[in-house]
Amino acid sequence: YSTDFEVHRNWLAITHNLPLSQWYYEATSEWTLDYPPFFAWFEYALSHVAKYFDPKMLVIENLNYTSRATIFFQRFSVIFTDILFIYAVRECCRCVNGKRAAKDILEKPTFILAVLLLWNFGLLIVDHIHFQYNGFLFGLMLLSVARLCQKRYLEGALLFAVLLHFKHIYIYVAPAYGIYLLRSYCFTANNADGSLKWRSFSLLHVTLLGLIVCLVSALSLGPFIVLGQLPQVISRLFPFKRGLCHAYWAPNFWALYNAMDKALTTLGLKCNLLDPTKIPKASMTGGLVQEFQHTVLPSVTPLTTLICTFISILPSVFCLWFKPQGPRGFLQCLVLCALSSFMFGWHVHEKAILLAILPLSLLSVQRAKDAGIYLILTTTGHFSLFPLLFTPAEFPIKILLMLLFTVYSFSSLKSLFR
Repeated sequence: YSTDFEVHRNWLAITHNLPLSQWYYEATSEWTLDYPPFFAWFEYALSHVAKYFDPKMLVIENLNYTSRATIFFQRFSVIFTDILFIYAVRECCRCVNGKRAAKDILEKPTFILAVLLLWNFGLLIVDHIHFQYNGFLFGLMLLSVARLCQKRYLEGALLFAVLLHFKHIYIYVAPAYGIYLLRSYCFTANNADGSLKWRSFSLLHVTLLGLIVCLVSALSLGPFIVLGQLPQVISRLFPFKRGLCHAYWAPNFWALYNAMDKALTTLGLKCNLLDPTKIPKASMTGGLVQEFQHTVLPSVTPLTTLICTFISILPSVFCLWFKPQGPRGFLQCLVLCALSSFMFGWHVHEKAILLAILPLSLLSVQRAKDAGIYLILTTTGHFSLFPLLFTPAEFPIKILLMLLFTVYSFSSLKSLFR
């Protein structure tokens, strides 16, 4: 078990013992509740089952408590909630174009998609070795994607709205959902050349979407608005003081930026261009979650990362609006939004790469070009998750596993290139 194992044990204790008004103020542990209210209610529901396994795990003061019953319950809860992920995978497989004939089941797109999703290497690491509930959350996202592909737009919108109030990291792909729903559901017809027919705008459809978003938000945030605690909830959900990069450095643009700053600092010291006494400690490499200032390059603010992310998603959103390609175009935009936020977002976690890899699975089983991109992205992207498993001294093991995973990736996907 990992740090996140204790995080979720603490959240079980907080939601079980304290009234709603104290959930986002409790700070006995350093791992305070920082997920949206729906996830807090999810922990509350789990806590009422957990008390039958070991009541001591629900004591707030029992920091880092790990009995056998606690470990069994926590692990089993992840496995049990993965039922939703399995169902979502089934629905996604129903959306795959089955025109490509295949005598061998191993070459059927639906079977390959099921394997890529259910046996996703990164998801297994993060949920079942490290410890989190991403399978359950990705199940909600994939189910919403499946409903949009099936043209069940209101169901898809509802599922995504609920997902945002379970974990707010999915706001990264919200532009893809918003533009696609507006283009495909709120405008009901196109011209012969594929351009938008403005007269087809449906006020009723916009109203229905708005009601869904407002009702879900009211259920989630309403009690805290009544209590006057919304600013406190927001401060917990967006803790900008955690710094530009996560402790392990997701392999994105800011990791290169940090490395460049470090290289320029070393060069400046050797050339006597910098004063050693005025250079701050390189906390960016200390493996800690904290703020730091760059030495040579300009320090990066949350607003800077927001602007960079917004600019990077504009082309994909533009294409989704002006060159619609149906569900395929939506999935492409969703993947690009996820990759843009991974590359330029503030305090990006390594696991955020899964936000792009899992939806890309649906594209990879239908076109060889997308399969090639998927292969590269999974092979390189999953490597950033290995620090969750090992200490620096065990780095050779990481390399060995990475080689094994690369072989596995090629063997699993070779049929896509035939």
